[in-house]
Amino acid sequence: MIKVKICGITNLKDAEAALEAGADALGFVFAESPRKITLAQASKIVKALGPWVTTVGVFVNEAPESIIRTAVECGLSCIQLHGDENPLLTKKLSSFKVIKAFRVDEGFKPSAMARYNVDAFLFDAKVKDLFGGSGKTFDWKIIDPKKIRRPFILSGGLHPKNVRQAVRALKPYGVDVSSGVERSAGKKDQKLMKEFIQNAKT
Repeated sequence: MIKVKICGITNLKDAEAALEAGADALGFVFAESPRKITLAQASKIVKALGPWVTTVGVFVNEAPESIIRTAVECGLSCIQLHGDENPLLTKKLSSFKVIKAFRVDEGFKPSAMARYNVDAFLFDAKVKDLFGGSGKTFDWKIIDPKKIRRPFILSGGLHPKNVRQAVRALKPYGVDVSSGVERSAGKKDQKLMKEFIQNAKT
């Protein structure tokens, strides 16, 4: 069954509501964003959730030492690199599960994936000056699932009304949503999360 990550979690209430709705993973953004969270805030939420919850830290062009410190202190399950990180960075993060995000437009080159030895890829819409959270979709036909040799996650402009179509089109390992289930930046809507997860998984 497809996995669902609710990203941009900023508070415990939303985290618990996402899990109750059936989310498989929660994402915490440590990069510049309306959904940015501090190490202390994320650590408090993760500890309150307990050890059986998959938690993902989202980083953009961050130094490896900073990523590792944040991941260890927060008890993160996985690291998501959402910037222009050098493939060599992943060697320094070998003790963690790593997702490498790619921003996709008509100029996307699939060959870029071969340079990264990671656990999964994530595809997001490419929007100028933004590294995610734009709420924009990209042309899903650009991605050829048969040529992707890792589990992959679809992101970018997903919401309850289009996620079922996205899953049918690409059959990804998982889907990732943030703004598509919010009532305002960083504040999740419980009804939208339930609807999104139900539509994704059915």
